Amino acid sequence: MASQLVAEKNRECLDACNDCVAACEACAQQCIEAAQQEMVSCVKQCLDCATLCQACVTLLGRDSQYLRHVCRLVAEACDACAAECEKFDDELMRQCAQVCQRTARACRAMAG
Repeated sequence: MASQLVAEKNRECLDACNDCVAACEACAQQCIEAAQQEMVSCVKQCLDCATLCQACVTLLGRDSQYLRHVCRLVAEACDACAAECEKFDDELMRQCAQVCQRTARACRAMAG
């Protein structure tokens, strides 16, 4: 039902943002559990990215007038998060980077 409430034109970006929230939260949690100092920046990037993606999901749902601006910001955050995750040789972090890259593309497309 909820999926029917979102404009079809927003669907790809919404799905990508939801996937990105999940991937970034999982990645941040893994970094926290590893408790390695070199992963602090990754944790921050992942949490910021997840928070911004969640805000984007909310705005997509209501087809907000601010959506294009937020999508640009989300794309920037996703790029930064992907770059940070790619620094580590870890499967979950590689997956997070890939999801972030896909989300950045979808948000740039939404931003126009």
